[in-house]
Amino acid sequence: MVSTRKRIAVIICVIVLLVCLLRIFFWNSPIPILTNQRYNESNGRPPVPVVVMVFYEALCPDSKYFLTKQLLPTFKVAASIMEHGPAECQANIYHACTAKIIEDPLLRLQVATCMIRDNRLPQDAMHKCSKQHNFENVDLIQNCFDSDHGVELLKRNGEATHALRPSVTFIPTITIDGSQGRQASILKDLFSEVCKAAGESEEAKNVCRNHKSN
Repeated sequence: MVSTRKRIAVIICVIVLLVCLLRIFFWNSPIPILTNQRYNESNGRPPVPVVVMVFYEALCPDSKYFLTKQLLPTFKVAASIMEHGPAECQANIYHACTAKIIEDPLLRLQVATCMIRDNRLPQDAMHKCSKQHNFENVDLIQNCFDSDHGVELLKRNGEATHALRPSVTFIPTITIDGSQGRQASILKDLFSEVCKAAGESEEAKNVCRNHKSN
């Protein structure tokens, strides 16, 4: 007969062996990875917006063209699947203050785009464009410009630009979800590039399909 001590030792060895086998099995098992999906459809989480950052200068003709012909039209039709943040305005503190003060993203972009069309008289442009788009808190923008806060905002934007990798070699430079790839395509057709980055959510499909069909 096998002694009780030996039976206990055998049982312990079997348990240890099973634990080791289970650890090896789970450790080496492939983990399903979601690719090309910006949200988890199974748990109903909303899609993650495509983040578009624009590094621009208020007096730059190329910046003016991109904001008026690409960024604003794209945001109007794809606001539900993208976020934007004009991150650089070296030539005009009014743009930095406007971006900080106006919380509504579409209104912020409309006022900035209106201002960039004619920045020869920046203060007049800010007042005219705020009035044109029914933004009443003009004093907040002016106070920002007159204070050290406006300079600080511009400084932060400049630091963000200098920290960009690869470094900015052309203005405007646009990043989509932090990537500078495909700049030529972005400058030519921002909407298509946003759609490519938006993933396979139903919202993205509807926005991109409806716009292309119009």
